[in-house]
Amino acid sequence: MVILITGITSGFGKAMAERLASEGHKVYGTHRKAKEFIPGVTYIKAESTVQEEVEAAVKQVVDAEGVIDVFINNAGMGIGGPLEFCSIEDCQRQMDVNFMGMVRYIREVVPVMRKQGHGHIICSIGGLVGLPYQGMYSASKFAIEGYCEALRLEIRGFGINVTTIEPGDFATAFTAQRKSVDNPAVHEAYPGYARSLASIEHDENSGLKPEFLAKKISKIIRKKRPGYHYIISTFLQKLSVFARTILPPRWFAWVMSVYYKL
Repeated sequence: MVILITGITSGFGKAMAERLASEGHKVYGTHRKAKEFIPGVTYIKAESTVQEEVEAAVKQVVDAEGVIDVFINNAGMGIGGPLEFCSIEDCQRQMDVNFMGMVRYIREVVPVMRKQGHGHIICSIGGLVGLPYQGMYSASKFAIEGYCEALRLEIRGFGINVTTIEPGDFATAFTAQRKSVDNPAVHEAYPGYARSLASIEHDENSGLKPEFLAKKISKIIRKKRPGYHYIISTFLQKLSVFARTILPPRWFAWVMSVYYKL
């Protein structure tokens, strides 16, 4: 299969590119500033916030291969901190990279898949639970969930599958790269912020390895009828998602506040 993955320099993107290329797929991956290159993977320098670069990336794959069988939207970034202290500029950047970056690529990919009569779009989200001190990140992922739900209905008649992936806590460079709001005023207004952030980062750093997710993706793209949604996480995190559906909202909020040491 011909596979295009966004953001392959680290974490999920790198693990998926390595796994899928090793299985014989033709893998193309976008990057901003790659320093190491995976054998068998074609690297395309493209910024998801620049329309012309997105168009050129998709065109390069189509010109070389004639098709795009699978598109995996993986590129993203995170902003941490109390919502009232997140600047408008950071909020816009968060949505532009995580949500609009995906929109730009899908607008270019769907016509290709519609013309060829098949395709599979996979988007990584985190939009099932709003996480404290990661509100803008959660908002961007909730937007992806809604977009993909609508997209799935619109293109189902063209032989194109749309799958959303819900990863739990994974040990990747994402934690270190998260831009967190950090100044004396924040800690004075939210005295529990540092404690909660330390708990969040501990869970992420001790989480599953990205190779675990890559193995799951490998199985998903081989399915004739892939599912609409997959939660790829520990049992406890899957249980928390289930709890959200059965507990009264106030009870679930209490559970979350205890878990995140708010």
